[in-house]
Amino acid sequence: MEASIRGIIKAVCISEKKGTEKHPVNEIVLKENFGIEGDAHAGKWHRQVSLLSAEKVDEFNARGGDAAIGAFGENILVSGIDFKKLLVGSIMRSGEVVMKLTQIGKECHSHCTIFARVGDCIMPREGVFATVEHGGVLRSGMELEVTLPAADAPLRAAVMTLSDKGAAGERVDTSGPRAAELLAEAGYEIVEQVLLPDAQKKIERELMRLADSRQVDLIITTGGTGLSLRDVTPEATMAVATRNVPGIAETIRAESLKITRRAMLSRGVSVVRGQTLIVNLPGSTKAVEEALAIVLPQLEHGLRILKGSAHDCARK
Repeated sequence: MEASIRGIIKAVCISEKKGTEKHPVNEIVLKENFGIEGDAHAGKWHRQVSLLSAEKVDEFNARGGDAAIGAFGENILVSGIDFKKLLVGSIMRSGEVVMKLTQIGKECHSHCTIFARVGDCIMPREGVFATVEHGGVLRSGMELEVTLPAADAPLRAAVMTLSDKGAAGERVDTSGPRAAELLAEAGYEIVEQVLLPDAQKKIERELMRLADSRQVDLIITTGGTGLSLRDVTPEATMAVATRNVPGIAETIRAESLKITRRAMLSRGVSVVRGQTLIVNLPGSTKAVEEALAIVLPQLEHGLRILKGSAHDCARK
């Protein structure tokens, strides 16, 4: 059953330029699939609107933070909701406005003025981000209702292609888009497609972001599983894992050996980070098609078990 949580909007804020603190305004106008009119962070991406709990700001200020409304970069300050405890995919409604939660927390690339002043900022760990699904006007005093995702909501997936040449624009990536296409045909919601060079730390950061902040159910990687010194996808994947799930990678290798003996050279792994399953696939489009044909029929049940919405793996 869907759960509902309610809070009250305490303030609405915008900033006309990126890198500047937001300031309170009387009302904000939200546009579908764009964000807030007049706000520098609006656009066709997954972080159109930022939200923060008023209680978290109060706790910060009680420790001597002295943060003004909007200082953390929040568009909407809400009392009564602990956003960090929500799930990505939650729907937020207020008046005519409908928003969809897309990310919890964010990586702080350059410390804000608050961090420089007091050595801390709560937005990277407490703030959340959303897209605008239906537009309208918001102002302080309005109720915000949050509905958590249904247990049978479509599974959410991301695809990462790891390729030095692809990231440099020297080769067109076809394996990643093909993986995304096959996943979409199987009913998955494709949250992101990422193309990165074969750099272990970058791969680790993206895997953690997708698993922790975007809370995707499945990450499929393509490339970087061979014997080249630049092939570091398995090492990056194991570095962020919380549990090993070797059977998936073992099955891909075993079945692929029936197609080509070179499958024994693949070092791909399959692991869990939190509630996200990560599966490494080879970098060729044909290998991606073959591997997904092998494992896709079984993955949904395993992912539902991981999410706690299915039970009993035993055969009868």
